Amino acid sequence: MNSRSSPRRLLLPAAASLLACLGLAACGSNPNAPITRPVPGQLSNATPQPGESGRIAAAPSSAKTAREYRRDAARYIYQLNSQRIYAGKLPPLLYAVGTLQVTLDARGKVLSMHWLRAPTHAPEVIAEIERTVLAASPFPASPQLGGVTWTDTWLWDESGHFQLDTLSEGQLEAQDPR
Repeated sequence: MNSRSSPRRLLLPAAASLLACLGLAACGSNPNAPITRPVPGQLSNATPQPGESGRIAAAPSSAKTAREYRRDAARYIYQLNSQRIYAGKLPPLLYAVGTLQVTLDARGKVLSMHWLRAPTHAPEVIAEIERTVLAASPFPASPQLGGVTWTDTWLWDESGHFQLDTLSEGQLEAQDPR
């Protein structure tokens, strides 16, 4: 038997291994697949309710900066949650305010979350914000940016309605009791 292997014999197993790896990678990379478990950085174990994901396909974003992308992501959240958006100026005292950073891949799938300011006095709000973000995945794809980190502040009323700071209509002033 020859001690040198032919190049062809070495290429076949390597090519088969490469194809198998690519096939497995493709199985787990569907951006429209529902998120069924918490992502890194979540404070709750919230996941979308069955049938909550993929309701409206997001149009790709033309944003060139993360700041521009913020408006597209906020509009998309509003589009999916129109019945939950607080109409008009928010009351002077809000039930909860939280700032969440969401890391998305180039196709808009949520990779992780990081709370910059979590409304820890209202764990149900934390869970609902996280559930809302996960249910919206995939967000608008960002071909100009590739992956992007979207940061926004959630302004939560005691009724369960909210606004995002990016699209907020402002807040009423407290009445002076004098």
